[in-house]
Amino acid sequence: MSQDRSLDNAELLAVLDWYQSAGVDLAVGEAPVDRFAQIAPAPQAIAPRPAQPSQTAAAAAPVPAAALGGDPSEARQLAASAQSLEQLRGILDGYNGCGLKFRATQLVFADGNPEAKIMLIGEAPGAEEDRQGKPFVGRSGQLLDRMLAAIGLDRSKVYIVNTVPWRPPGNRTPTPEEMELCLPFLNRQVELVAPSLVMTLGGPAMQTVFKTTNGIIKMRGKWQRVAIGGHEVDAVPTLHPAYLLRNPAAKQQAWRDLLGLKVKMAELGLG
Repeated sequence: MSQDRSLDNAELLAVLDWYQSAGVDLAVGEAPVDRFAQIAPAPQAIAPRPAQPSQTAAAAAPVPAAALGGDPSEARQLAASAQSLEQLRGILDGYNGCGLKFRATQLVFADGNPEAKIMLIGEAPGAEEDRQGKPFVGRSGQLLDRMLAAIGLDRSKVYIVNTVPWRPPGNRTPTPEEMELCLPFLNRQVELVAPSLVMTLGGPAMQTVFKTTNGIIKMRGKWQRVAIGGHEVDAVPTLHPAYLLRNPAAKQQAWRDLLGLKVKMAELGLG
């Protein structure tokens, strides 16, 4: 067994990066605490002292009870009431029904041109998107920009959204309950933009838009007519740029999907 030793700077940075990827972004103490060994204190007969202002400011705001089990019907009603993208964004800013909101830095609503006829739909924001408030601005976003440029597109010619507008902790896949709560807002976003073509990026986005449990490898590159909310549109799934960064050999498949998108654009006079 190796002896304990001090970590060098590179090793410390690697550990911190691993913690961040796992969703650990707050240190709460210098020593571990065994919560199972703790005994709940007996009720006090006297009222507790009021917290000092500094203590109140430092205390973390609790997650509202509604966010622990949001109501999909409320989400549908709120989304349907939006008559513009600006209204929809304001409604999402004030919506507390999804617990993801209280673990994210900010809302990641959209990027690109809301007048564009091509919409790209991803899964959920990552760490860099959470910091900047825009979808696809990290390494996968940089690759996406290069992919778009290869067929003559850029962010002024597309509109980019995610199925979930808040970052899940540790970049995990959103749960079915979280997806259900956020889906009405995505549907309304699509209805308001009314794109002529949709490309989904990655498996979860594909399964949401195409209403399927099939895997992305089986579905990618196949065009279908789908209904997103009340808007019908031709849509095609492709691989997520983050997957392509991990599996460079799959870029050939994504390139074929992009060429298919370019053909569809030409057919509709969008090129």
